[in-house]
Amino acid sequence: MKLIERPLYMKKLYTWKDKHMVKILTGVRRCGKSTLFQMFKNELRASGIPDNRIITLNMEDPHNSDLLDWHKLYDYIDAKLIKGQKNYVFIDEIQTVKDFQRAADGLFINENVDLYLTGSNSHFQSGEWATMLTGRYIEIHVLPLSFKEYVSAYPFVATKETMYQKYLETTGFPAVLTMHDDKDFDKMAVRDYVNAIYNTIVLKDVAENKKIRDISRLDRILRFMADQAGNTTSIKRISDILTSDGLPIESHTVESYLDAFLDSYLLYKVKRYDIKGANILRTMDKYYMVDVGFLRVMMDKRPLSDFGHLLENVVYLELLRRGYKVYIGKSDVFDSKQSKMVSKEIDFVAIGPNGPEYYQVAETVKDKDTFEREIGALDGIRDHNPKYLLTTDAVPETNYKGIQQINVFDWLLKD
Repeated sequence: MKLIERPLYMKKLYTWKDKHMVKILTGVRRCGKSTLFQMFKNELRASGIPDNRIITLNMEDPHNSDLLDWHKLYDYIDAKLIKGQKNYVFIDEIQTVKDFQRAADGLFINENVDLYLTGSNSHFQSGEWATMLTGRYIEIHVLPLSFKEYVSAYPFVATKETMYQKYLETTGFPAVLTMHDDKDFDKMAVRDYVNAIYNTIVLKDVAENKKIRDISRLDRILRFMADQAGNTTSIKRISDILTSDGLPIESHTVESYLDAFLDSYLLYKVKRYDIKGANILRTMDKYYMVDVGFLRVMMDKRPLSDFGHLLENVVYLELLRRGYKVYIGKSDVFDSKQSKMVSKEIDFVAIGPNGPEYYQVAETVKDKDTFEREIGALDGIRDHNPKYLLTTDAVPETNYKGIQQINVFDWLLKD
């Protein structure tokens, strides 16, 4: 299998190589964390590092079941270390080891060890672990393939528009790109593979960790959240809708389930940001799925009817990849038609090292009213930070009153 180039993450690994920090790759299962380790180890070997100084363990491999106690894991690795030399230690799914943080800390304090870990559940960075290694670890959060990565590895020639449709119809999980014949993808194989990932995450990373027995209810709630992806909502509203649909459920149970989905990186919660007051609001969050193709599979065979929300999900994930802290925006602007101040929603406030950037996402703005609505929300922001309107319209990049309209496919593919 050809390894898919993922320069963004490889650059981060190189940046922290040989730095006395634990490198932790986090992300949903099958998003490519172990493959990144494999590529990085290949580069280490190419630079002259011998195999006996590269130690690799996958803690979900049954062959390593006797190492699931932290003492045994530590002793096993310690015995393999080459004294007086830099050793590179890679441990996949370390959260499966009982009291794993003790083994990791023991390895970390050894200056001859450069330690790399992966985890598929965010809870392993909480509690004692976070306290023990505060300021001594760097998290590299890995997402499924971006549109650009997907295009770079796609085996056939196609237009940007066709490629995007394929991206939606399959998924960004790297292994999917191997499921094709001489003409196209094996759609049944793709669906079976993604369903297998879904079942593993729900059963292993959600139900097992949270000790949830009612799997059918768990599945129902997650599919409901997939259907609501990109809509502002609250825990109480979710509880009320599900109850009215015949699934009585208390708000605290909804909150517990959502926390489990967030921990397993299936869902991402985006909070609201008051642009004028520059503060985070506590009500009406949005939730996005970890992969828009994954979302499509969860929605069964329904057509791509809500293209705008799917596009919004893709843009959100891309902003995360590029290192922004992302919020949904609220801005109070003067509406000349109503002669009063009204609250407008900005799809994304992306805060980076140079301050905030504002993004509106729309399938098309060829209709005059749609254009004015999307532009009006951005135009009402009184500061001079960058403002972008991303659409699928095949138009050259234009500037309207300081707002840049960009073809979203070009934006997704840019360096």
